[in-house]
Amino acid sequence: MVRVRFAPSPTGIPHIGNTRTALFNYLFAKANKGEFILRIEDTDRKRIVKGAEEAILEILDWLSINYDGKVLRQSKRLEIYKEYAKELLNKKIAYEKENAVWVKVPQDKIFSWIDLVGNKKISFSGKDQEDFVILKSDGFPTYHLANVVDDHLMEITHVIRGEEWISSTPKHIHLYQSFGWEMPQFAHLSVILGPDKAKLSKRHGAKSALDYRNEGFLKEALLNYMALLGWNPGGDKEVMTMDEMIQLFKLKDINTANPIFDFPKLEWLNGVWIRTIASDKIKNKKENLKNRLLGFYKDDKEITKILNNFKSQSLINAASSRMKTLKDFKNLISTDSARKKTKEEKEIANNLLKFLKEQLGSGDWEDEKFLAALKNFSSEENTPFKKIYFLLTGKEQGIGILELNQIYGKDFFIKNLSDE
Repeated sequence: MVRVRFAPSPTGIPHIGNTRTALFNYLFAKANKGEFILRIEDTDRKRIVKGAEEAILEILDWLSINYDGKVLRQSKRLEIYKEYAKELLNKKIAYEKENAVWVKVPQDKIFSWIDLVGNKKISFSGKDQEDFVILKSDGFPTYHLANVVDDHLMEITHVIRGEEWISSTPKHIHLYQSFGWEMPQFAHLSVILGPDKAKLSKRHGAKSALDYRNEGFLKEALLNYMALLGWNPGGDKEVMTMDEMIQLFKLKDINTANPIFDFPKLEWLNGVWIRTIASDKIKNKKENLKNRLLGFYKDDKEITKILNNFKSQSLINAASSRMKTLKDFKNLISTDSARKKTKEEKEIANNLLKFLKEQLGSGDWEDEKFLAALKNFSSEENTPFKKIYFLLTGKEQGIGILELNQIYGKDFFIKNLSDE
């Protein structure tokens, strides 16, 4: 059976690159009817960040990257690592120096493996490797020992991790061979780069999934986008549910080239998913767009009141076609003016109001007649439609004029044209 693990260290809140590693492990496990294990590598006690482990668990929970079994924490397994360090000391493969346990690397050995990303052979010579610590003087294991011991005991079949661990793999192979254990297969994922081809950093968008959630991104869009960072399922299919990704996922389809983080594409995908959810094309109807918006704006009394209004669905339908994130909803439906009118704009607004009253009379403004009147005014007065939109709504862009007419009626437009 395929068994993989996501093994983050709680030394910081994981950014999108780390979470992509979790996703690829999860997709591979589920595509092969296997298990996805969560292991917290918390042996570097000095670097642990308060709240980091809670954030790791919250990210996986929000994204529905569900792990199998219980969470394993390395800090609870110190005696196990000490026993295995003692075994290597007894075999004369390890030695003690300055109260730490070191492993000797044979100079005449070649350490090699076939990496499943790109199906390429990677080799390191023992003479280029230095002896390394496996048990520190404080009794805690280093990453190398704890990682190998746990992967063996947990029967991990595939180690899928970032390519920054390639240089550590010879040490891990040496440990597997020293213990006489079968090695897992290795797959090292290319590092995500920013648009300037530098390693992804905060200025590029290397934020955590929770940051993106707080900015109004949907979990479906984030999962979808992360999967496309280095994986190509073939064809031109880009918009995928988790179930679809599981069906299509194969390690051989992961690219060796470094993926480029493209924020506009993430925004585009988020807009696509907002419209998909708005059209109710989702399994769980409780996760419809209205409920997502209520959750996102739970601390905003004004928006919560609007969303609980009987006209809210009309507003949601009108706004969803123009939304890139959930944050956009407030700007789109706001009835507040973005700025004051200039002297020239006040004059145009007065003329437009007079024109509309003459053309449309005192009753409701029917959509077709309203639109025809606006086109006539634009043509006769040589006024761009963008300017007319601003005068009618108080905003440079937003929900369509006819949709606003259906929701708010003519009084909304008359007020904006009359306001200073």
